[in-house]
Amino acid sequence: MNEDLFSKPAAQRRTQARKSRAPADTPRAGSEDYDASAIEVLEGLEPVRRRPGMYIGGTDETAYHHLASEILDNAMDEAVAGHASVIDVSLEAGNWLTIRDNGRGIPVDPHPKFPQRSALEVILTTLHAGGKFSGKAYATSGGLHGVGSSVVNALSARMEVEIARDRTLWQQVYERGVPLAPVEEVGPTQNRRGTQIRFVPDPQIFGKLHFSPLRLYRLCRSKAFLFRGVTIRWSCDPSLIKGTDVPAEAVLHFPGGLADSLRDELGNTALLTDIWAGDADLPTTADGESTGRMEWAIAFVERGTTGLSSYCNTIPTPNGGTHETGFRTALTKGLRNWGEQRSNKRAATINADDIMGLISAKLSVFIRDPQFQGQTKEKLTSSEASRLVETALRDRFDHWLAGNPPQADNLLAVVIERAEERLRRKEMKDTPRKSATRRLRLPGKLTDCTRENAAETEIFLVEGDSAGGSAKQARNRETQAVLPLRGKILNVASASAEKLRANQELRDLVEALGCGIGERFDASRLRYGRIIIMTDADVDGAHIASLLMTFFYRELPALIRGGHLYLAQPPLYRLTQGGKTIYAMDDADRERRLKREFKPNAKVEVSRFKGLGEMPPSDLKQTTMDPKHRTLLKVVTPMEDSNLTRERVEHLMGRKPELRFQFIQEHARQVENLDI
Repeated sequence: MNEDLFSKPAAQRRTQARKSRAPADTPRAGSEDYDASAIEVLEGLEPVRRRPGMYIGGTDETAYHHLASEILDNAMDEAVAGHASVIDVSLEAGNWLTIRDNGRGIPVDPHPKFPQRSALEVILTTLHAGGKFSGKAYATSGGLHGVGSSVVNALSARMEVEIARDRTLWQQVYERGVPLAPVEEVGPTQNRRGTQIRFVPDPQIFGKLHFSPLRLYRLCRSKAFLFRGVTIRWSCDPSLIKGTDVPAEAVLHFPGGLADSLRDELGNTALLTDIWAGDADLPTTADGESTGRMEWAIAFVERGTTGLSSYCNTIPTPNGGTHETGFRTALTKGLRNWGEQRSNKRAATINADDIMGLISAKLSVFIRDPQFQGQTKEKLTSSEASRLVETALRDRFDHWLAGNPPQADNLLAVVIERAEERLRRKEMKDTPRKSATRRLRLPGKLTDCTRENAAETEIFLVEGDSAGGSAKQARNRETQAVLPLRGKILNVASASAEKLRANQELRDLVEALGCGIGERFDASRLRYGRIIIMTDADVDGAHIASLLMTFFYRELPALIRGGHLYLAQPPLYRLTQGGKTIYAMDDADRERRLKREFKPNAKVEVSRFKGLGEMPPSDLKQTTMDPKHRTLLKVVTPMEDSNLTRERVEHLMGRKPELRFQFIQEHARQVENLDI
């Protein structure tokens, strides 16, 4: 080590040390060029033009249309603040976009800090300059980045600004962010006020991209829905919308706000409850100051697209954020609490995902000083928003549930179904059909068929080992499988999630079918083309069949919709005279056949089958299992009466016996012959 290094000043030591590590004849690459002159200082709007992705996320079509959003958001801020009521948006030939409001108009007087320039020029040429930082000009606004208008100006080939303020019209023109002249007074104006910005994005930045009329029109509709106090007048050059559904002119005003928007999107979608919509002030601060307000519209849907669209100060937040967290928490806690009030212990298993999977909703919040993730503002990160939204929405949700008990109970039942299905998925495993390379574990009592093509096979679900024994002898070994079930299976409409997960009979059934259950259901993995419920032709058999149909309806509804579930029709009687044998399905059928098939005074031997286990395999095959002679009933659920079907299953098979008793009372007179 060179000890002389430590006796010299630090800077000299570092220089000498670098020289000792690098040979003099091999200078490091670029070392001669890297000095103070290599440090660039970008001023004004030059950073935006050099690195547009840092400000608008890129130079693609989404970023391109973000320019329009920034200017429209400024106009919306004026409307939300109560200073504007009308916004005009016009797309012209040549890719020119004009946005005009009837608000206060951007100030044009000299700026105190830069007296040589107007406030307008400072706003449009200086990053982080605007009227939204102090909170004096705007109680709420679309973010506090302060770069919106100036970024649009920097990325526009030309921007023309008109300000109508104090009955005077002012004008200034910019090219690529540079003012061509100071703001100038055009003349007096009596019936006009506000700001108009007309601009065309710079092809040097975006290439050949152009504004999409459809995308802009949808943006305008969205903004109009978000604030019911604004009217947006849309117009577009007819040459730009040929062959599209975009109108050339439209007046967008929606007094119903988010509720109107949600109804427009849902169309004829089947709902579990009425659309719940409302608005509320957010909780005040400790000093009694307002923190903002919120609006919501929620539809609990039976099927179809679900999701939550959220906004903060009219800015879309597609990546969610803290306001969505508060929304989810409020609904989850509210529905759990309702379940506790109804003494439903299963409500404790509900989580936010169970609820959100049934929701198509819109949430709009207006808060002070919002914090977003990135300049594109796609996610709200303001920590207090979660608490504010949860507190405000939870109270209203509790009142809505209490004011609509039937709808609340129906919603609770469906959400609990989803919660228990989620829990069952953790227990139940998918079982694909066995192949030549893999031998699969199948339920021990399953007697499988040999054919591999699922569409050509069928499985019979029978009651008990006795019936299973007869069915195994009567079956076609190549195409027919038999799974005996022990007695009456669990009633899934009234059982707890724990009982369902522990029930071996149902586990065996799902395992035998191989298609999975719940969200893991995959119809392509179904091991049999037909699933045939084959029970005794008596009341007990009908009860078992009802329990099995309830299981498929609640847990595997896609199999019913796919036409895979059937009911076998075994006979109850065998009528024999000499060499003639006739089968009858029930008492009425027996009497008809005795009169029709035999002579009046013939001595006919009538045998009543006690059950499938007592039926000779030959009779069972001929009457019930042989496709050439049998009759099958397909189980279907009418789509147009889905609510009625769900209600009927809940009444007849659910946890509340009083509903079954009520059904019996209402339909008792329809019973003509009760065989006890």
